[in-house]
Amino acid sequence: MPQPDHIIKLPPVPDPEDLPDDIKKYFAICTEKLGLIPNVLHAYTVNFEKFRTFTAFYNQIMLDEKTCRLSKLEREMIAVVVSSANRCYYCLIAHGHAVRNLSGDPQLGEMMVTDYRIAELDKRQRAMLDYAWKLTLAPQEIRDPERQALTDAGFNDQDIFDITDVVAVFNYANRMAFGLEMMPNPEYHGMDR
Repeated sequence: MPQPDHIIKLPPVPDPEDLPDDIKKYFAICTEKLGLIPNVLHAYTVNFEKFRTFTAFYNQIMLDEKTCRLSKLEREMIAVVVSSANRCYYCLIAHGHAVRNLSGDPQLGEMMVTDYRIAELDKRQRAMLDYAWKLTLAPQEIRDPERQALTDAGFNDQDIFDITDVVAVFNYANRMAFGLEMMPNPEYHGMDR
C-alpha cells in the first residue's frame, strides 16, 4: 500500500518554477548530491525566508565538521532515535535512510528506527542515544547524572551541547512533520538496503 502522495496537507507547496533563484539553485545542488529534493525542503518553500533560515540552521547542525566533533552518522543516529521516540514517520524514513547510507549497514538503520537498544553499540553511542531518548520523552528529568553519563562515555561539554542541539532540532522537526502531515520521498523506502 503506497503512502499518501502529498508532500504536506497544507498550505499548498509552490510550483518549483515559481521559486526564487537561490532556492532553485539549492534544489539543483540537492538533486546533484542526493538524487532528489527532500520533501521537507519542498514543505519549507511555503515561506521563502523560513526556508532559508531552516536550511542554514539544519546544515550547520547536521553537516558542520569544523565546530562539531560528532560524526554525521552519530547525528543521524540521534535524529532517528528522537524520531523513533516520537514515532515520526517522515523523519524515521528519511533519516533511517541516512543511517543506512552513512553506516553501510541496512540492519543498523532498521534497528535505529525500531529500537536502538537492540543494536550492538559502543559505550559512547549507547550513552549518547540513551540521553537523546530520555531528553525527548522525559526532558524534565535531565539533570547532572544524565550529563555525567555522557562525560563518562568520553563526551566533553561542547559535545553535550551539540548532542542536545540535535535532539532539540529533531523534536522540532518531528512536530512540524506531524502538524503538516509531511510525507517522505517515496524513494527513501528502497535506498541503501
